[in-house]
Amino acid sequence: MAAMSTPATHFSGDAPVPPDLDIVWAHGAPTQRQDTDPPIQTHWVDASTAVLRQSKAVSAEAPFLYLFLGDDRAILLDTGDAAESERCDVAGAVDGLVVDWQANHPRPGDAPPYELVVAHTHAHHDHIKGDPQFAGRPATTVVGSDLDSVRDFFGFTRWPAEVVTFDLGGRALEITGIPGHHRTSIAVHDPWSGLLVTGDTVYPGRLYVEDMPAFVDSLERLVELSASRRVTAVMGCHLEMSGTSGRDFPFGARYQPDEAPLPMTVDQLVRLRDRARQVADRPGQHRFDDVVIYNGRSTLPMLRLVARGGLATARRRMSSVLPRRRGRS
Repeated sequence: MAAMSTPATHFSGDAPVPPDLDIVWAHGAPTQRQDTDPPIQTHWVDASTAVLRQSKAVSAEAPFLYLFLGDDRAILLDTGDAAESERCDVAGAVDGLVVDWQANHPRPGDAPPYELVVAHTHAHHDHIKGDPQFAGRPATTVVGSDLDSVRDFFGFTRWPAEVVTFDLGGRALEITGIPGHHRTSIAVHDPWSGLLVTGDTVYPGRLYVEDMPAFVDSLERLVELSASRRVTAVMGCHLEMSGTSGRDFPFGARYQPDEAPLPMTVDQLVRLRDRARQVADRPGQHRFDDVVIYNGRSTLPMLRLVARGGLATARRRMSSVLPRRRGRS
């Protein structure tokens, strides 16, 4: 049998490659009738890294998904909040991105099939609901969303503090556990792009903490990791803060004009760590300029959050109905 040729890696230059994060994300519309956003928006951060966002029409959560491509395989972090491809074709969007990448990064004809690994920043429904779209896809592994599956697949022996590597072929990601928001939460650092993906643990929005000691410990370790790595941006999976300091959009909002930037800085990560320390023994809502921390499941703050979201939803529905009624008069 002839030996399989080995291609030169596409990741041999200086890293990190400056990411292109200057983008206005689709953010919904004032009424359903005015919403023309595509079900999923894609953006190439660099030639081998893509960020995807599900639309506000598909899910009020509008989660961000991350695709990292290496010489031998790609990894998709999260599948979003739509099980049916008819509602939002996440698998089709990922396939299109992989095809585009392969067209610009040819592999030898005798190379094995290009693999796709589907993993998750954590196991909440808006991050795993699209998993069925990848069932039966050739050369694809969907990592289970339970903690044992996560630890076994990535090879953790000391969860959560260990930093393990996952090789994409010429491009090795660094993965560590960051429980606190959810027991299965992971962070992924990509030395090639410099991105540090933090799921729902760190992002410009409402940080729901189920285990505050674990949350603080995870932030401590993220700060330590960032101090010893070249991190270009801290990237979460949602956007809930507006461009006005300290103001978040209503819960369940389908329209978010003037969103805060998705990328956060290492300095913001350090400040979040310090704030989490400060409120660790104080359950409830704690509002800051770029995040809102919910320490535990305090009833009154959650009721206020849901009531505010319900009012915003009612106003949006009324604005959709009233123009039609006026047209009949």
